[in-house]
Amino acid sequence: MNLEAYLNDVGRKARAAARLLATASPERKNRALTALSRILTEEEASVLEANRKDMDAAQARGLDEARMARLALTPAIIKEMSEACLFIASMPDPIGAMETQWQQPNGLLVGRMRVPLGVIAMIFEARPNVVIDSAILCLKAGNAVIMRPGSEAICSSLALASLLHRALLEAGLPADAAQVIETTDRSAITGMCRLSRYIDVIIPRGGAGLINLVSAEATMPVLKHDKGVCHIFADESANLDEALEIIYNSKVQRPAACNALEGLLVHRNIATALLPRVAERLGAAGVRIHACPLALPLMEKCSPAAEILPAGAEDAGREYLALELYVQVVDSLDAALNYIAEHGSNHSEVILSNDHANIMRFMREVDASMVAANASTRFNDGGQLGLGAEIGISTCKLHSYGPMGVKELTTTKFAVFGRGQTRG
Repeated sequence: MNLEAYLNDVGRKARAAARLLATASPERKNRALTALSRILTEEEASVLEANRKDMDAAQARGLDEARMARLALTPAIIKEMSEACLFIASMPDPIGAMETQWQQPNGLLVGRMRVPLGVIAMIFEARPNVVIDSAILCLKAGNAVIMRPGSEAICSSLALASLLHRALLEAGLPADAAQVIETTDRSAITGMCRLSRYIDVIIPRGGAGLINLVSAEATMPVLKHDKGVCHIFADESANLDEALEIIYNSKVQRPAACNALEGLLVHRNIATALLPRVAERLGAAGVRIHACPLALPLMEKCSPAAEILPAGAEDAGREYLALELYVQVVDSLDAALNYIAEHGSNHSEVILSNDHANIMRFMREVDASMVAANASTRFNDGGQLGLGAEIGISTCKLHSYGPMGVKELTTTKFAVFGRGQTRG
C-alpha cells in the first residue's frame, strides 16, 4: 500500500462527503441515525465476534488490564450505542441556526450562524465504541469523520464502520462521511497530521505518547483529550456517609475510565472519622491505597482486606487507571486548591462540602473541564451531562472545554444581510 496516496484519497473523499453533509436535511441525518440504531441491534452477534478477535489478540500480546477493559464490547455497551443513536436523532439540529442577530447603525443585519467544522479526524487507541460515538455526533453536526483506531481495536472498528456505511447509504448519504483507516501502520498517524488540506481539526484520544505525538506533528488545530488525574476534596463540613458513597463510586465503578478518581484530599478535621471508613470500604473492593504520612496511620490497621502503602513522591498527580488511589490529608481549602493546581490535569475536580462559601470558591477557582460539588467524578461524561454522547473530553480551552457533544462539533460564521449598503 502506498500510504501517502491512500491517506490523500481518504481525505479527498471525506472533504467531498462533508460538503454534502453540510447541506443535508435534519430528516435525512436522523434517518441514518435511526437506521444505525436498528442495525447495531440486528448485528450484535457479528460485532461481538469481531471484538472477540481483538480481545484474543490483545490478551496474547499481554495488553494491560486497563486497556483490555476499554477494548471490550458487551451486549450492554452495544445497547448503549444503539440508544445513543436515537437520543442524538431526537436532539435539535444545530446547523443553520442563527445564534444572535443585531442591527448596525447603517442598517446591516448581522448574525452568527451555526455551521459544521468540516472534516474531523479521530485518532484513538483501545476504545472501539469511539467509532460509533464519533460518527453519530459528527453526522448530526454535519461533519465528515476519519477515524484511526489502535491496532488492538482494528477488527471491532472495521465491523462497526461497515454498519455505519449501511446506515448512511440507507438514508441516501455518502458512506465516505465516516471512514476508518484500514491500516495499523503507526506512520498513518503522522500522515494524517499532514492532511491539513482536507482535515479541519484532529482529536487524539489515548495515552500521553499519542497526544504528544499528534500535538507535535499536526498541521491543523488539535483538540486534546488528555489524561484524567481527577481529585475529590472532602471539606471539613462534608457529610461523611454521602462522601463515602461518592468516593467509592468515583474510584470503583469504572477505574480504567479517564473520569475515575485518582487522588483523594481530606481535610485534617475529618480525617480521623472518614479515612478509616474509606480504607475499609475501598479495601474490600480491592483498591490499593497510597497514603501520605498523616493518612497512613489512620488507614493501615482499619481493614485486613485493604492494602495500604506509604505514598511516594511519584504518587502525587499520578493517573493509575486501576484500583489504586492516592490519599493526602490537607489543612485547609487553600491547601487543596494549591494541590489541585499543581497536580490536576484540567479534567474533573470535586468538592464534598456543606459550606456554600467553600463550594462556590472551589467552583470559581479550580481550573478543570468539570468542577462539581457533592457528586461523583464519573459524571464528567457527555451522556451523563445531557449531551447524548461525546467525541471526547477536551482538556484544552480553545473552542471547547469538557465533553464535546453535537454543538461543540460546530462553529459559527457571520451572516450579514444588507440593502445595498457600501462602506465609506
